Amino acid sequence: MTQTIAPRVRILVLLLLAVTGALLAGAAPASAHAALTGSDPRQGTVVDKAPAQVSLTFSEPVAVSDDALRVLDPKGERVDKGDPDGASGTTYTVQLLSGLPDGTYTVTYQVVSADSHPVAGAFTFSVGAPSETSVEASAQSPDDGLIGSLYGTGRYLSYAGFAVMVGGAAFVLACWRPGSGVRAVQRLVVSGWLTLTAATLALLLLRGSYTSSGKIGDVFDLTLLSEVLQTKTGAALVSRLLLLAAAALFIAVLFGSAQYQRNDEEKRDLSFGLAVGGTVVAAGLAASWAMSEHASQGIQPGLAMPVDVVHLLAVAAWLGGLTALLVALYRAPADTAVDTAAVQRFSRLAFGSVVALVVTGIYQSWRQLGSWSAFTDTRYGQLLLVKIGLVVAMVGIAYASRRWTARLAEPGAPVTLREEQKETAAARSATGGEAGQESAGAGTETTAAASASVSAAAASADTDTDTDTEREKPAAVTGPAEVRSEESGAGAKAGGDSTRAAQLARQRAAVATARQKRLRDADPNRFGLRRSVLAEAGTAVVLLAITTVLTQTEPGRTEQEAERTASSSAPSLPSASSAQGTGAVTLNMPFDTGGKNGKGVVTIDLDPARVGGNDMHVYVERTDGKAFDVPELKVALTLSTKDIGPLPVVPDRLATGHLSASGVQIPMAGDWTVEVTVRTSDIDQVTVSKNAQIG
Repeated sequence: MTQTIAPRVRILVLLLLAVTGALLAGAAPASAHAALTGSDPRQGTVVDKAPAQVSLTFSEPVAVSDDALRVLDPKGERVDKGDPDGASGTTYTVQLLSGLPDGTYTVTYQVVSADSHPVAGAFTFSVGAPSETSVEASAQSPDDGLIGSLYGTGRYLSYAGFAVMVGGAAFVLACWRPGSGVRAVQRLVVSGWLTLTAATLALLLLRGSYTSSGKIGDVFDLTLLSEVLQTKTGAALVSRLLLLAAAALFIAVLFGSAQYQRNDEEKRDLSFGLAVGGTVVAAGLAASWAMSEHASQGIQPGLAMPVDVVHLLAVAAWLGGLTALLVALYRAPADTAVDTAAVQRFSRLAFGSVVALVVTGIYQSWRQLGSWSAFTDTRYGQLLLVKIGLVVAMVGIAYASRRWTARLAEPGAPVTLREEQKETAAARSATGGEAGQESAGAGTETTAAASASVSAAAASADTDTDTDTEREKPAAVTGPAEVRSEESGAGAKAGGDSTRAAQLARQRAAVATARQKRLRDADPNRFGLRRSVLAEAGTAVVLLAITTVLTQTEPGRTEQEAERTASSSAPSLPSASSAQGTGAVTLNMPFDTGGKNGKGVVTIDLDPARVGGNDMHVYVERTDGKAFDVPELKVALTLSTKDIGPLPVVPDRLATGHLSASGVQIPMAGDWTVEVTVRTSDIDQVTVSKNAQIG
């Protein structure tokens, strides 16, 4: 059988690779996150007279509020007037006050892209000549700060709650129907519902502050909340809450049905109705993400949204079902242990989910990246590579789980679940029979035996499991046999015998249950399955976190398209392969940020190093001469003798260790100080400087 399946698997893999290559090779332009592709005046330019308006062009239409575009003078005062105007498609303008003096002005923007993600940024331009400015020409990312962290946490919890709720219910309905009566599984699914509901409410309240001010005090602003409800994201969150009400009814019926005895036909009808209703509700919940995020924008949205729904459902069935299986293996009571057949059914369900994830993931990767280079050149692509690696790791661990499952099903397994169930039934039958045959003269020996049984049951019973009906505690023996033998009356004696018989029956049932649990836990195959499923679930937690970050990251296709658009609209730049030191002025500045791998050399070429526009190339190398990609690099120019500057320059990355900026305006000749700030990690940063004669 293995020889027959292996060629088919190889053919399937080759077909998938061929389709992937064809899709990536034939990529067309698209957008998801909005990106600033141009402005008038352009960033860093010096104009002769103050413009009447400032225009910003984005890669796609964006949502613009009243304060989305702001222009600040060197003192930090607003000089724009009126609301932004977006009548010309992707270009938005804001009018300026008349009679603006010379100096450096800062433009800030904070808009919401069509896929619901906020986009913020800032740049400067100068009128007449650059000047000192008290405004920092940078905008805080919406994902930074307390509100951004809370919003990101809410997104993660909503995905986790959805996966646990949908996957847990699917595991019970499709793989292990007796699990509907296990308290631990019930609590798992209900906790998923509660988590998703609470996270959705939190996202609805945080949304207004997240896309605007970022202040914690605006979370309960009713005006912002009403504005959010009129957006696509707000409508999706409200729809999710309504569907969660239907999901609560589904969960109640699913677990409530375990309390009633039904014939086979009624069980089939109930299972069919629950399967249809549950699929509709789960698909609706998944659509609340698909209709408001990446899938709803860019190319082929009509196909991308259904694909995204299938992708989310497959993730939930796999990861959520895996969590339910883990709980069942560790927390299910001994008399309701998950059987081998249920594990095998879930194995088939997980395999189908992985196949769906591969197919939909390939399409989504092509749609969001568009080229092979985006895998390594963009943050989205790098995160996607990490996600792919985690999925491969999970598949490998799942293969180990399948092997343990196969060993459990082998006839020679140490203790099979079928044997355990037979032992339990036999123990219960024996208990019932012996309970009715207890004689009235049990005496001191019977009492001592009962005490020993109670001790053994207390030492061996599983205190970590529970079912729908709590087990009764064994009654304590209240007195010596001599006192009880003195009780008078035939009725009292018969009542005492009946009480002792019932007590012995409960003790024997507890001992049988404890023995059953010991046999189950001693099975090496079951122990191995538990460990592998636990490892798989731990990897799933990290995978879900990476997925959440991906949904908040600008897709690689959009990032590269914005770079191409910006470069095509800018003046021609020197070739990225130009050698260092070809500029009219070349400055070499060693640096050491003090951290690990924090040493290197920055080389700046400035050409033609005269008053007016200049081209700047920045090269960063390690001490061994290899190109060095640093997380952040800033340049500032200062002419101290004339109190000009610092004039900020933010070069764009062209290649590894090579950055460039065109149109760098130097207003007058003199001995300028060139400062370079290099950051090599989150906390390691240093500023180095050298002087250059301009003019």
